[in-house]
Amino acid sequence: MLLRRVLGYGIVGTGLASAGWSLHTNDYDPNSLGIVRLSRSAAAVVDVALTYKRELYYRDWDKETSEYKAAKSRVHKIAAEKLLQLICINKGVYIKVGQHIGALEYLLPKEFVQTMKVLHSDAPQNPIEDLYKVIRQDLRCNPEDIFDSFEREPLGTASLAQVHKARLKSGEVVAVKVQHPYVKGNSRVDMKTMELAVNVLARIFPDFKIHWLVEESKKNLPIELDFLNEGRNAEKVAKQFEKYSWLRVPKIYWKYSSSRVLVMEYLEGGHVTDLDYIRRNKIDTFAVANRIGQLYSEMIFRTGFVHSDPHPGNILVRRTPKDSLEIVLLDHGLYANLTDKFRYDYSKLWLSILNVDRKAMRLHSEQLGIKGDLYGLFACMVTGRPWETVMQGLTKVKYSKEEVQEHAANNTSLVLPHISDVLEQVDRQMLLILKTNDLIRGIESTLRTQNRMTAFWVMSKCCVQSSYAEQRSQQVAAGSAGSSSRILWLRVRERWELLKLNCYYLYLGLINFGFLEALKQVI
Repeated sequence: MLLRRVLGYGIVGTGLASAGWSLHTNDYDPNSLGIVRLSRSAAAVVDVALTYKRELYYRDWDKETSEYKAAKSRVHKIAAEKLLQLICINKGVYIKVGQHIGALEYLLPKEFVQTMKVLHSDAPQNPIEDLYKVIRQDLRCNPEDIFDSFEREPLGTASLAQVHKARLKSGEVVAVKVQHPYVKGNSRVDMKTMELAVNVLARIFPDFKIHWLVEESKKNLPIELDFLNEGRNAEKVAKQFEKYSWLRVPKIYWKYSSSRVLVMEYLEGGHVTDLDYIRRNKIDTFAVANRIGQLYSEMIFRTGFVHSDPHPGNILVRRTPKDSLEIVLLDHGLYANLTDKFRYDYSKLWLSILNVDRKAMRLHSEQLGIKGDLYGLFACMVTGRPWETVMQGLTKVKYSKEEVQEHAANNTSLVLPHISDVLEQVDRQMLLILKTNDLIRGIESTLRTQNRMTAFWVMSKCCVQSSYAEQRSQQVAAGSAGSSSRILWLRVRERWELLKLNCYYLYLGLINFGFLEALKQVI
């Protein structure tokens, strides 16, 4: 009895001490307490559930009527606004998950998606004094000892951090990325709470299996919270693509960096989708799209080290003093590390799609985890095109407004559950690639470069090279007699495939663009 009492007092005392320490280290802000954030989240989830019960599920509806559809849309909007309010108060991990929801246009009701999109460009920011405190805690010195100047207004605010322009005592202009206070300390409790919220959401929308979103967030969040890892990623990708003089990756100042503070070279430029900036600086949108396409094709199919957050704020374009185009790649916190087998299967899938080979599409979709007839839907998700276009040949059918409208119309309540099934089944490596594909397509749509000939030409080349590289590796690993001659034969076949590709895309260019423009694009 006495032992139980001592244990009970010990647990309560430890809890109170932990809460007290959390309050002390966070300037006595009650929002830093896990129990406060958990209670607020639980109240919001209950409020959303009661809203649906009170406003929508209080009667039996004919679900085909316009009255039901209008009522459902109205309640979705109310629920989404309540969820957004919770996200903006709790910040941090909540904003990260909210941004994911804002990108799931093919999976969740449009009212939720549109409401959460504001988080991509208007994430709540912290006062500069909070950031100074993080700098003091991590670097063990005052910001005034490091910086000559530090701009109070951030260059950008994201879910986990905000970035400010500053000048070092040495005179170098830098970008300083500082993690939001409380994010790391509350991340574990916040993820558990978000898991509960997703379970409730799944009860409201039983057709939408989105537990994979929580699982991926739980896996990726600790990686994104380590800014030293982000610095290492930046240096790795800069080394991998040093052959491209047009690619710039900010230099890292390790002396002034920690797991929550990253000081890097400040590089100016306009967002890749800022059409006014692009026109003002006379930048060729097709050249921009070609270089981004070339970079990401090599990442996905050749190196397997893929920058997985290419939203417009993380890709800058600019003209150099020598009047050449440069692409600046920012935010290296999240990378996909693809296995050789995945790259091989994904390369073969793309080649089967480009060759309109349904049998091969099914086979290579199965290799990536997709079962049965879902391979057709998977091909549509990978390409972002309707099945009719896939079957006619992606290189033969140009993007059009009618196709976009048809593709949107096909994402009905009948199709969405199957999309959810695909996301549940597919190789986990594919989730970041699908997100990356969507973001790149969004950039191309804004630049109006979807119909450029080089898009599939560059990708096809990388797919062929990846496929044959994997076959040669298998021959080397086997080490059997005659492997040298087989490797040589594979190299010859690869060269022949690449030659055929060049001739085919030159032919397409002649038809669509004329001789000089086609030759310019292929060369």
